[in-house]
Amino acid sequence: MELKDSGSVVLTAYHPHTSSRTTAIEQTCAPPLSAGSSSLSRKVNYKKIFRMISQESLSPPSIGRSISQESLDSTSMEDYWSEVKSIEEGADNTQEDQVFEVKSVDESEQDEAWLNETGLSMLVSGVPEKDCAEALLSTLTRKQAAVVQKRLDNYTQTLRMKYKHPVRDVRDIFSGGDAPTGFGPGAETTKPSKSISLPFKLPLRVPGGLDTCTSNCQLNSKDNSLSTEELNLEVPFSECVSINGKTIQCCGIHRIKRDEATLPKFTVRKARLGCTIIRDLSPQDMKKIACLSLIELTAYYDALGIELKRNRAVRVKARETGLFGVPLSTLIENDQKKFPGSTVPQIFKKLLSRLEQTGLQTEGILRIPGSASRVKNLRQELEAKFYDDTFNWDQVRHNDAAGLLKLFIRELPYPLLTVEYLPAFAAVENISSSRLQLHALHLLIMLLPEAHRNTLKALLEFLSKVVANEDKNRMSLWNVSMIVAPNLFMYKGKSTNPQEIQGSAGGTHLVRLLVKYQDILWTVPLFMIDQVRKMNEASANKKQQTSDKTRRKFFQKWNAERDKIERTEQREIPEGVIRVHAPLHAKVSMAIQLDSETKAKDVVARFDCENSSAASGSKQKQYLFEVGGNIGERRLDPETFLLDLYHVNPQCEWYFKPQTT
Repeated sequence: MELKDSGSVVLTAYHPHTSSRTTAIEQTCAPPLSAGSSSLSRKVNYKKIFRMISQESLSPPSIGRSISQESLDSTSMEDYWSEVKSIEEGADNTQEDQVFEVKSVDESEQDEAWLNETGLSMLVSGVPEKDCAEALLSTLTRKQAAVVQKRLDNYTQTLRMKYKHPVRDVRDIFSGGDAPTGFGPGAETTKPSKSISLPFKLPLRVPGGLDTCTSNCQLNSKDNSLSTEELNLEVPFSECVSINGKTIQCCGIHRIKRDEATLPKFTVRKARLGCTIIRDLSPQDMKKIACLSLIELTAYYDALGIELKRNRAVRVKARETGLFGVPLSTLIENDQKKFPGSTVPQIFKKLLSRLEQTGLQTEGILRIPGSASRVKNLRQELEAKFYDDTFNWDQVRHNDAAGLLKLFIRELPYPLLTVEYLPAFAAVENISSSRLQLHALHLLIMLLPEAHRNTLKALLEFLSKVVANEDKNRMSLWNVSMIVAPNLFMYKGKSTNPQEIQGSAGGTHLVRLLVKYQDILWTVPLFMIDQVRKMNEASANKKQQTSDKTRRKFFQKWNAERDKIERTEQREIPEGVIRVHAPLHAKVSMAIQLDSETKAKDVVARFDCENSSAASGSKQKQYLFEVGGNIGERRLDPETFLLDLYHVNPQCEWYFKPQTT
């Protein structure tokens, strides 16, 4: 067949850039390995990942690229690809370590793992949990309940296909009950004989209600960066996506602009119960927040039409000593023996501190790599001398410190964003609205293990300082994000498609959101705190009922006397008066009359005034806490209106003390 020149381009062949083709290229180029060369195989596997990314990305094809990638010219991503190349070249210098394998999870395993992580394993096993699952289920919204039902139905159906023995029906666990909410025949449901009915209760304090939330989401789909937009954390995010049958259009390809000014400005709507950050809550309550976050994230992604995928890491024995290539939890556990109260690895904090001292105003910090040989020697010296306090930090140049910092992140045996939830982070790029992207990241941060979340926060705080010195170091938010993204999303043992993060632009954009909105992302949504309170109340009521039944016959007389004493003590404290305990102050307790305008900062100021004449010295910062009742422990925001909190948690005790973490 003869082709005539028509002055246009003729497509003669199409070569898809798929994983199969990439694998074929690697098999062709890679030399054969003997069966006994296991250590060499591990190193080649690690290098192979970077080579796959560099081959496809340094000359990225136009076919298959999203609009978000096309919206950025090649020069704007130069720093990203330079960093990828630097990582590839430095792979030879990495020490041999155990590599874990990432496997996809089949449907039944994924549903079972999901139910276990949400604290609902008893729906599968029938074994009562320490933290009663009924308390959790009683707090769910309609969409959250529908997600639990869907996961349970999928698991049951898949299991019945695999095994012949019947699976315990959830209605047998929650049989009976006439309440309109909960489980059982009396529950509100359209098909009571076939489905579970779960309660639906919105938070009591919702200014403007769901209509306001809907209008805000629709308005925000335009991402107007000229005005400050208000985030409402009192309404579940999944309820803002689709209300009254109307689904907000929020998914699809969108253009990513590198200018920081194009990012919307968000503020959190002020609530009378105050703002709560993650470190304000007790670890027990944060575990419940994590369970609720996974349920809400699944409901949120379902409402957006996004599949929540999950990886499974096949764990191998990791290093238990040293600095690099050691799990974060192990590092922190080792550090706490010498530095009690450590929440971030000491080596990580020291590297950040060194960079802050010498590199914040250095042009090209993070971008300009240090000497590979010096970084290798410094790593070996740190491994030998760090815990002996004999390492000389004055010899560490800022570029070498940056190289060590990035190497530490890449060498983690379990990635900073976790293997399990990296696909969920990647899916954020498929959401077009910045507000809705922020909601997804918000829930993912709540899901991260404590050690990973604290370390990530320390990194983001440092990156924010780098961006704040942009005038001197020439590192904008976009530049910083391009350098950090490959180090966060590339890790040892990764065998998935490198385009999982929507290419370079997608990963860079996610890092940019994390740095820009970190203060919002570390704020616990008020609707989740409200659910935790209801969980604690339900658990306490059930324990009280069980306790009363077992002790009533044996301690009737003693209980009557105790109840009489408690009633007398309650009469001594009038309505609206709280007693604040201050064990570290000269005046160990103080009764305070509350009114509608009394705030936490007023109580703190009063204690400071009462103790201003005390002995001077190094005074530890102290805060007002609510302890017990329907919460484990919560440090109060200075702007918290105490009378409102008094009515929400009337059984709590009030303490003025230092932060214990």
